[in-house]
Amino acid sequence: MRKIRIDFCDFGCNISKTNHFFTRLLQERFEVEICDQPDFLIYSAIGHEHRMHSGVRIRFSGESAPPDFRECDYSIACCKLDDPRHLQLPFYVLYGSAGEIIKKNDDFDRILAAKKRFCSFIVRSHNPRKNKNRLDFFLRLSKYKKVDSGGVFMNNIGGPIPGYSPGKIEFLRSCKFNIAFENAGLPGYTTEKIFEPMVARCAPIYWGDPFITEQFNPKSFLHYRDFPNEEALIERIIELDRDDAKYLELLRQPYFYNDEPNVHFSRKRLLDFFEKIFTTKIEPVGRRKQWFLPGRWVLLKRHHLQTTYSP
Repeated sequence: MRKIRIDFCDFGCNISKTNHFFTRLLQERFEVEICDQPDFLIYSAIGHEHRMHSGVRIRFSGESAPPDFRECDYSIACCKLDDPRHLQLPFYVLYGSAGEIIKKNDDFDRILAAKKRFCSFIVRSHNPRKNKNRLDFFLRLSKYKKVDSGGVFMNNIGGPIPGYSPGKIEFLRSCKFNIAFENAGLPGYTTEKIFEPMVARCAPIYWGDPFITEQFNPKSFLHYRDFPNEEALIERIIELDRDDAKYLELLRQPYFYNDEPNVHFSRKRLLDFFEKIFTTKIEPVGRRKQWFLPGRWVLLKRHHLQTTYSP
């Protein structure tokens, strides 16, 4: 196996480098050495430590902002971008396995019997400039029947749901529907918002990535953009809530086309992209002539010395 020297930075929190998603992935094909002077750096969007590295920079982000190829050599991110240096990877892929949302062995009558709640709304914060529509939709749907808000924002169940993603999924198992609105409606920007209710077999009411139907079967969830207006969408939700047979029709629909994982879950596809990175000779962007104000380097070095990551 080819030996690859890598490191991670700018993830905004302590991460386990030896147990990171990409470390585990790369170990399937390469001998991975994590070191302070790597040949290949995987960095995220929270910080500027990557500017100190002269090796090949691989930017990873689950957010909607496109890569800046003046700062990185390659990009792995959720955004859709027609560039050979970029690979689209929706953020939900890091949240679980494709097998969790394959329905081949589901007992749908048992799943329906566990649905004691009408609908859920789980939001940590609210930005009226970015996602006012999800609050508006929550308030409008609540006029029909109580929507259980289990997040920090607009909580109405006595406190936030504990346990991060596993706790949220367990809560969603008792809900028929979930308001799964992204922070932005941008091409390719698809996060755990739709994946978590799918794991819980809770019908997502989705707004966000306009190309979501390239990834998932549109008959398996309620896609905001498929309806002429919110009134029509809410009427459809009410119809499904009042008719178990129609709700079961929706529940039985596979999330994936033909109940087979979409291309984004392919580990071979990801490994082949890394293979291309590791075998292509380039002049890394970090070694090209660039100009910086001295003050930026002072602040950057200070930040670098104060930042540590768990092994």
